[in-house]
Amino acid sequence: FSKPMIFVDTYLASEGFIAYKDSPDAKGMRLILNGGIFFEFVPFNDGNFNNDGELIVNAGALSIKDVEEGVEYALLLSTCAGSWRYLIGDVVKFVSKERSEIIITGRTKSYLSLCGEHLSVDNMNKAIEMVANDFNIAIKEYTVAGIPYQGMFAHKWYIGTDDKVDAAQLKERLDEHLKQLNDDYAVERIAALKDIFIEIIPTHYFYDWHKQHHKEGGQNKFPRVMKNQRFAEWEQFTKEQS
Repeated sequence: FSKPMIFVDTYLASEGFIAYKDSPDAKGMRLILNGGIFFEFVPFNDGNFNNDGELIVNAGALSIKDVEEGVEYALLLSTCAGSWRYLIGDVVKFVSKERSEIIITGRTKSYLSLCGEHLSVDNMNKAIEMVANDFNIAIKEYTVAGIPYQGMFAHKWYIGTDDKVDAAQLKERLDEHLKQLNDDYAVERIAALKDIFIEIIPTHYFYDWHKQHHKEGGQNKFPRVMKNQRFAEWEQFTKEQS
């Protein structure tokens, strides 16, 4: 472009227009509180959600006056169009309660917490960005799953890059970055989360998987966290590709 571009984040869905960045210098996006949506906020923790990211019975919900900055919440929406306490699936965090500003940190079903590590997609994205910068490589896709390991647990990563990189060094650096970004992860790496494993694969594996499942196109995002049968199918697919 011939001139600097200003990008403004917006947060909209089929259920309504939820938030937008009202200034280029704003920390997050400002909730639209007078647009026909009533918001409730469910603390995203083990007391309200199970390991599969599903809301449990009698989970506690807060109104906006009771939220706190820095705490992750799942959004419940009630709208004048007829939605009633609809769980949209996004997890947000308030960066300014005074201005009702939020950032999106992930999805309720895209968290990894086998043993209390509470690893969010936001943590993962930042760690992947950091290792890509560390090794000067392009990482366009990745996915991770929790697996049983030596009576405890481990994480298994599949990282898509077409650049050459030492897997052992990348593993060590990724692990360190995740420890820095997430205190719970750092604690569990000493306790129940015994190890992490890394497989470097060509980027086209991810796109070929989507093609095989008839999900080609920009609107289909590869799942950052895989679980159970889906992960078993993915592992089999990568073995067949290699």
